[in-house]
Amino acid sequence: MVDSGYARYVALGDSQTEGLGDGDDVRGLRGWADRLAEQLVRSSPGLLYANLAVRGRLAGQVRAQQLAPALALEPDLATVVAGVNDLLRPRFDADEVAGHLETMFAALTGRGARVVTLTFPDASRITPLARPVGPRVVALNARIRQAAARHGVLVAETADHPVVTDPRLWSPDRLHASPLGHARIAAAVAHALALPGSDDTWTRALPADPRAVSGLRAVGGELRWLGSFLGPWLVRRVRGRSSGDGRRAKRPQLLPVVAVD
Repeated sequence: MVDSGYARYVALGDSQTEGLGDGDDVRGLRGWADRLAEQLVRSSPGLLYANLAVRGRLAGQVRAQQLAPALALEPDLATVVAGVNDLLRPRFDADEVAGHLETMFAALTGRGARVVTLTFPDASRITPLARPVGPRVVALNARIRQAAARHGVLVAETADHPVVTDPRLWSPDRLHASPLGHARIAAAVAHALALPGSDDTWTRALPADPRAVSGLRAVGGELRWLGSFLGPWLVRRVRGRSSGDGRRAKRPQLLPVVAVD
């Protein structure tokens, strides 16, 4: 067995890192960070893992609420993924968001941790109604790459591969990955880390979907999405509320990881 050399992995972020879309709050959330930890432990027996991510958090909130606890856990591996919630706010500022991410990159790498982050797919390729967000995604991804390069942070480039916008990789709300999507994200990060057994198969297209819809059925799907997901999200924004209000990290302490076959 090749030892990947990691003893303490800490994940920082928002709902995607918490695992929304992969399990639920009754059975428990898994998510890509859990899946990555499960892969890590196969080559790093004794790995300890903490997940500080909380849904709804903006990049500045991740920095303010999760960075100090993460540093206290003394990770030798950390993932930092935040900014999607900022993209959806009216007053989005790519430089400000990237500044929060860079502060976390600098602090964690300064303590000797290997840090990995992600780029984000263009949401307009997932749902046409998100087209105004497209330029924001491009701007944020560019700044993430620049900040990562300054601090030796690895970037899992999930932005540009066509497969990342396959509907089967997304949950019905189109904001969070499905279990299959979370598996692909975990594989992308593992590939960026060059973990034993990792490769680029996560970039490959899925088999053709015979259930794919078009025309009026597709329009109907957009309308259902508006009523079921976008509408409630907008109501929370107007009321100044977040899906993460009152929530705490699901795994705030370093705990052993059990490998899942």
